[in-house]
Amino acid sequence: MRLIKLALISIAGLFVLATLMTSLLPSVVIVSRAINVEAPADSVLVRIRDLRQWKNWIDGMNDTSVNIISATQARLGGTDVTITRVSATAVESTWRTRNGHLQVSTMNLIFSPAQHVTVVQWQFQQRLSWYPWEKLGSIMNDKIIGPMMEKNLGNLKKTAEKTN
Repeated sequence: MRLIKLALISIAGLFVLATLMTSLLPSVVIVSRAINVEAPADSVLVRIRDLRQWKNWIDGMNDTSVNIISATQARLGGTDVTITRVSATAVESTWRTRNGHLQVSTMNLIFSPAQHVTVVQWQFQQRLSWYPWEKLGSIMNDKIIGPMMEKNLGNLKKTAEKTN
């Protein structure tokens, strides 16, 4: 009986300690990447505002698990993607997984007419709850999402510059 009590108290203590430690971590995590594209902003905007165009520059969009419903809605495996806002300088979308986790993706376009370059800045933002395992897992977001974003932005650059 003593061992069981010790084990329960130890588990509770570790949980409290982990919760206190992870409370120092931010509740909002942003992963961001950018690239310079030698093409006008409207040429880049055409490729990012329509989900049907994403198959030309995002790896895996031609996969059989991808169901593009419309220009603003798609299902990528177990994730629902919806474009929620489009302007001349930004495209915002929500990415909701089956278990309800939500990420907001924003692609900002900054055009420099003097240099004929469009800077495409892509970011994912995720709000975390107080659970220690969620905050600890978010530490890996940059390592997981970042390389995928870099590769896809490189693909976007190639397709946009090829047609201009």
